Amino acid sequence: MTGTTSTAHGGAEAVRVRRRVPTRTPHQAVKAGGGRLGGPLAALPWALPAFTLVGVLLVYPFFRSVYGSFFEDNGFTSSFTGFDNYTRLADDPIFGRSLLNTLMWVAGTLLLPVLAGLLIAVATHSMRFGGIAQLIIVLPYAISGAATAVLWNFMLTSDGAVNQVLRGVGLDGWAHTWLLEWPQNTLAMIVASTWQATGLNVVLFAIGLRAIPSETVEAAELDGASGWRMFRHITLPQLRAVTVVVVGMAVVNSLKAFDMIWILTKGGPSRSSETLALSMYRETFRLFHVGYGSAIALVLSVIVVASSWMYLRHQMPDTGTAKS
Repeated sequence: MTGTTSTAHGGAEAVRVRRRVPTRTPHQAVKAGGGRLGGPLAALPWALPAFTLVGVLLVYPFFRSVYGSFFEDNGFTSSFTGFDNYTRLADDPIFGRSLLNTLMWVAGTLLLPVLAGLLIAVATHSMRFGGIAQLIIVLPYAISGAATAVLWNFMLTSDGAVNQVLRGVGLDGWAHTWLLEWPQNTLAMIVASTWQATGLNVVLFAIGLRAIPSETVEAAELDGASGWRMFRHITLPQLRAVTVVVVGMAVVNSLKAFDMIWILTKGGPSRSSETLALSMYRETFRLFHVGYGSAIALVLSVIVVASSWMYLRHQMPDTGTAKS
């Protein structure tokens, strides 16, 4: 305890006065605050608006789609049909083509934007004007998907810029109707999406490269590592956390690709370039097959969640053991 020293009148002897400071044990403090909103419930009023928005905008529509997928619904009348909508999916060639196009988008998005972003970030990391080069590559990401689609539509039409350049240099045989035949229309749109999406990947990988400890790089250089060996054994392992994020975002974005496909081809010709997201939109809002569109939406949701879960589980295998 702390004390104070006081002097009596007339030079009297100093008397030490001890004062008792009130204290509370942690148990008493918790018990005293028990009457008020505290502990785990203290943040509930603040989190309630967010929970409400998530419930209204995400949870309720999901379960409403699951429920609606068991009905034949045209937006005005509905009748229970059980699993007929899912049986129709198995027999629908348009759904099969949409699923194939979706898988092509996933594969193309993983091979092109992710790989290109990684290589460009590594190549420009130590360049003198690498920051300017990265800025130029990032600029297309600032353009909206709709504006990007309009730009590439100007380039890929039958008399567009690409064919005019090919004919101008004498490569007439390479000129094609890029957006009117499958699968080259899907491949052309994947290239257009790559042009826009690569910039974000460059930024993320550049941040990861700057986070690599300089001591690690210097130690590897002293051991004689350079070029491919440096990239394979030092750079790539150090970028694993960033790569998990980039690949995860690429998979999810490719599964829900919509705006560029709709503006460039509207899923045509004859719905040959549709993805699952576009098929869901057409069936629900254009053809008013609400129940069938809900079944497609559920299949797409299952694919997104399952692929994300399997990828993250594979990349972070210690998560489950750490919790247990």
